[in-house]
Amino acid sequence: MRGTARILSIQSSVVHGYVGNKAAMFPLQVLGFDVDPINSVQLSNHTGYAKWTGQRLQGEHLDELVRGLESNQLLAYDYLMTGYIGTESFLQSVLSLMRNLKATNPALQFVCDPVLGDQGKLYVAEGYVAVYRDKIIPHADVLLPNQTEAEFLTGVKIRTLGDAARACQALHDLGPKVVIITSIELASAPGTIEVFLSVVNVGQWKYSVARIPQTYSGTGDLFSALCLAHLRTHPAPDAISLTLATVRQVLERTRAAGRKEILLIESRDDIIDPTRLEPVAPVRYDAPTSEQSNVSMS
Repeated sequence: MRGTARILSIQSSVVHGYVGNKAAMFPLQVLGFDVDPINSVQLSNHTGYAKWTGQRLQGEHLDELVRGLESNQLLAYDYLMTGYIGTESFLQSVLSLMRNLKATNPALQFVCDPVLGDQGKLYVAEGYVAVYRDKIIPHADVLLPNQTEAEFLTGVKIRTLGDAARACQALHDLGPKVVIITSIELASAPGTIEVFLSVVNVGQWKYSVARIPQTYSGTGDLFSALCLAHLRTHPAPDAISLTLATVRQVLERTRAAGRKEILLIESRDDIIDPTRLEPVAPVRYDAPTSEQSNVSMS
């Protein structure tokens, strides 16, 4: 049964389009979650357009919002979800808030997408890497880096699935029990994108999906939100399968329509019931035991 858990989602936001909080809120709400958004960045539109305007918020802005919530006893969240953070001061304030939230609710689940870069390059200041690795990630329950982010955080170059497994172990050693490396591109599989799931003391799985020629902003934010939702009610391997089935359908619908922004509203039924879609099956990878996964976020 889907719950009505409270989520504090700290990510970017745009007026037009679907990235960051705009990509995460609708799926989570139709799946039965109560989502409170805090925007780390406010832009007119995502940066894939020729022009954009807006602001990157500072730590003091987050601190002010937190004081208001705290004064009204509104910090009792079940989940903290973080995505793109635009300034280092804001990131430091997120760390302080996370500690506050866990003090308020020790059972709080922290789902962290350590947004640092893509395609082998950082698009944030290099100092972010150390802050995430040394201060933020040790508190995360679920970590969702892409290939580039996993490489920068661990120093492991991911050229094979074995490298992905080693990178996951290095990230587990920092603290998170569930690690999902997204968007892995391997020379040995040029037509596919690999996703690698690792759960401490349970096992590791890989998923292969056909590469879509276009790139759509907000895909990772949608993926993180759906992972949170399905991990609450399903074993980890099944949760990722459901997530990938929905994301694939959203992207295929968007591409068929020739649209620049992901078609979330039009994909409502696929978000609510991904079992109606063609599954993306997990393949167990070098499992330490034959034990079946029973890990979920409840």
